[in-house]
Amino acid sequence: MVIAAQPRQVQNAIDSIWTTLAAIPDPEIPVISIVELGIVRDIEFDNGEVVVTVTPTYSGCPATEVIAAEIERALVACGLERFRVQIRLHPAWTTDWIAPAARERLRAFGIAPPGERAPQQTVDVSRLRRSSIATIACPRCGSSRTRELSRFGSTPCKAQYRCEDCLEPFDYFKPH
Repeated sequence: MVIAAQPRQVQNAIDSIWTTLAAIPDPEIPVISIVELGIVRDIEFDNGEVVVTVTPTYSGCPATEVIAAEIERALVACGLERFRVQIRLHPAWTTDWIAPAARERLRAFGIAPPGERAPQQTVDVSRLRRSSIATIACPRCGSSRTRELSRFGSTPCKAQYRCEDCLEPFDYFKPH
């Protein structure tokens, strides 16, 4: 597929690519797409080449190569010939980029969605013990009586929790 350089055609092509990429599920959390997760940061044309910019959830995320390959497959299936997937680590991905509807699907899937991040500020923490002050609600029963079992869950971006009421373990998508 060759895209003419007319602004309307370019925008239509970009919109179509966004729609195509929104159908690609995240390989580690298949109930949300890579677009809903917020890791697809930009789609642009550069001298006739489609450039898809991706920011992984972590710089060492093992799914990055799989995601890039899925994007490439989708673009080929659309008939595109000139494209590249660009990995950008700055600014770092943040859970603030997760779409609101995706947060609800995480909860329905049994993963507690990330809470809100505290505003960026400098705080003297030299006398504080490291602990979570945020209440993490159980995605199954809604109880706030939960406790962290492990700082790392099924992937580095999640922590393992257990509900003290229904006794079910669950992943919590850590805010960062």
